[in-house]
Amino acid sequence: MKTILRNFLAVIVGFFAGSAVNMALILASPHVIPPPPGVDASNLESMKAAMHLYQPKHFLFPFLAHALGTFAGALVAYLIAATRRTALVAAIGVLFLAGGIAACFMIPAPAWFIALDLLAAYLPMAWLALCLGRRLTGQCPGNGG
Repeated sequence: MKTILRNFLAVIVGFFAGSAVNMALILASPHVIPPPPGVDASNLESMKAAMHLYQPKHFLFPFLAHALGTFAGALVAYLIAATRRTALVAAIGVLFLAGGIAACFMIPAPAWFIALDLLAAYLPMAWLALCLGRRLTGQCPGNGG
């Protein structure tokens, strides 16, 4: 398989894998931590109207979805990529960060959550995936790889 095609597929498959992890956690969230009484978590208008009822615990799963989705997508991209692995992992991190920024404008959330989410859930998780990918493939800096 040509290098360019393999790298392109790494980003596409990484994006879809990360999105699947993200969506699975978002769908599981109301079953693990129920939304405030009277809130329909599947209805954006209901969430907007009741945002003042949300407690910090209600933001745990959205944060995990964003962080673990980015991590999974970046790791998959790293493992599939033929070359330029660091750049492709960064691309996944930036794609998910862009989605997080867009979500900030669409879904109301407290400022503390937006700051935490944008600063800790995307690029740091992509970096951690890069570190794990290097370990898994024996390409750690200073390790002869």
